Amino acid sequence: MATEPLASGRLRFDNFELDVRTGELRRQGVRLRLRGQPLQVLEILLERAGNLVTREELQSRIWSSDTFVDFDHSLHNAIARIREVLGDSAESPRYIETLPRRGYRYIGPVEDAPTPPATEEKADGVGKVVSRAMPGKREVRLTLVVRAAFLCAVLALGLIAWTAWRSVHAKPVAASIHSLAVLPLSNLSGDPSEEFFSDGMTDLLITDLANVGSLRVISRTSVMQYKGTRKSLPEIARELNVDAIVEGSVIRSGQRVRVTAQLLEARTDRHIWAETYDRERGDVLKLQEEVAGAIAQQVQAQITPAQQRQMRRAGAVNPAAYDAYIQGRLYFATEFNRPASLRKAQHLFEDAIREDPDFALAYAGLADTYVFLAYDGALPKEQAYQAANKLVAKAMELDDSIGEAWDTLGALKWNFDWDWGGADRAFSQAIALAPSYSCAHEDRAIFLASLGRRSEALAEIAIIDQLDTGYSSAQSESDAYFELRDYADLIEAGKRGLILDPKDSSQHYYLGAGYEGTGRLQEAIAEYQKAIEMSDDPRGAVALAHAWAAAGEKGKAEKMLRELEHNARAMASPYTMATIYAGLGENDRALESLKKACVEKSLDAGWIRSDFLLDSLRSDPRFQDLLRRVGLT
Repeated sequence: MATEPLASGRLRFDNFELDVRTGELRRQGVRLRLRGQPLQVLEILLERAGNLVTREELQSRIWSSDTFVDFDHSLHNAIARIREVLGDSAESPRYIETLPRRGYRYIGPVEDAPTPPATEEKADGVGKVVSRAMPGKREVRLTLVVRAAFLCAVLALGLIAWTAWRSVHAKPVAASIHSLAVLPLSNLSGDPSEEFFSDGMTDLLITDLANVGSLRVISRTSVMQYKGTRKSLPEIARELNVDAIVEGSVIRSGQRVRVTAQLLEARTDRHIWAETYDRERGDVLKLQEEVAGAIAQQVQAQITPAQQRQMRRAGAVNPAAYDAYIQGRLYFATEFNRPASLRKAQHLFEDAIREDPDFALAYAGLADTYVFLAYDGALPKEQAYQAANKLVAKAMELDDSIGEAWDTLGALKWNFDWDWGGADRAFSQAIALAPSYSCAHEDRAIFLASLGRRSEALAEIAIIDQLDTGYSSAQSESDAYFELRDYADLIEAGKRGLILDPKDSSQHYYLGAGYEGTGRLQEAIAEYQKAIEMSDDPRGAVALAHAWAAAGEKGKAEKMLRELEHNARAMASPYTMATIYAGLGENDRALESLKKACVEKSLDAGWIRSDFLLDSLRSDPRFQDLLRRVGLT
């Protein structure tokens, strides 16, 4: 039941007393330093003792809607200040209970305090008010004792306050934190069109924290599912398996950007640290790195000298270039398998470079886009390679500490140059610079699997599982297990990928390969048929014919392969033609096409070492010689 203050205007709880008329909080008669918003919040909680007071109610009563302020940050600080003064704890509350994402509730006893009786006094002849009688020796002694006790209480409170301040400001308080997730930053501008800005800053804050080697930072694709969620922080932390959560908000007003971030212990929802950063729009990159550096310090992360230099490199950036860059990055991160979206990302990255020719990240993003346009067949391989190579070189000329650029260089050396040693070094450097950058781990896992380096590939997959629960990781794991011919795990990866995207033809293909590899031919046939329905890639049809042949329907398989041969000659890659000829038993033609694919370094020829569609050629010395010549044995 809510408690209303009576005529006295004072509320008593435990040994505290709040005078709502004078705005004073006392403990055993000693006035405590609690003012402003924290005092107002405490008054409302006491008035509504035992009941939930929602965040919205507190905002409407205390923080006016036209004030340029981060409400989440202010409310959290107010509650933290109240708990500090009351000696309360978020983990084991005696007074104020947190109801995650809903509000707060006062749970202790509270009563109206009666008005104290007035001291019996009289006026003297000159108008001064004096006591009726002079104090005796006993009263004087008692007064001295009370004064001494009061002085001790003040000193004790001062020591407590200093200790609390020192624990918050002088050193980190979260030594046990080794992993964290950055939840999507809230857009507090009131303008839905600004949503891209808060999402983009979330992405880049994750990227900056991913550079800290001793921290495991969950990927963007894993955390974006919690945007707007009502789940509690401990629940989110359990699902992501992290020790801490970072949440916050972004406001843009004119030429200023204000970012508030707070770090919370995940298991208990305990507030560890919070700070607000207000900068010019051109200093936004520096702002992001300041936030990342502060969080790393709070969790006592080990930052190497190289990482420290890296975090100090951010300079000014043209605001229009930054906006174009983060919009391009969002298109690329969320829709990298859709050519139309990749084209949008391409144009936005190009806009960013035009606005700021020294913006290294924009060059790295544009290089990535060209690589994926080639992967998706939307751009000729050689054209994409030449453009991406120049862009990566420019990005590194401006800033050679960008992990994403090194990852792209690794992809170019692996898939376009067939420079296995150079690719390995580039991927390793990407991970050294950005240890939690999940894309680098995903690329390296597939690369290692394609070379048959099984234990190293599985180690990368284990890291991916810790960093990313999204579509990208499922796709990468399927690729890696396919290269390793690990068909049992390929089935599990394919199923997970289809949960995330039931219309993904490649995952149906991989699931079919897993079933065929484990002898479940009818299930393989069904999955291959689904892959064919969703994509015009002839590999699905070749695999279906392969499964039919294995199931004893050789005539049906040969008929399909002959049709494929006739229809695919003009447009299929040499590698695809090699798989068709291998299925037909025409080994000479298959090896001739395979040799052509290797000379051209076809993007799909990277499967040559492990593709089950070529198994009929593996005993041929010419096939083994070809593997040796390209360095895959």
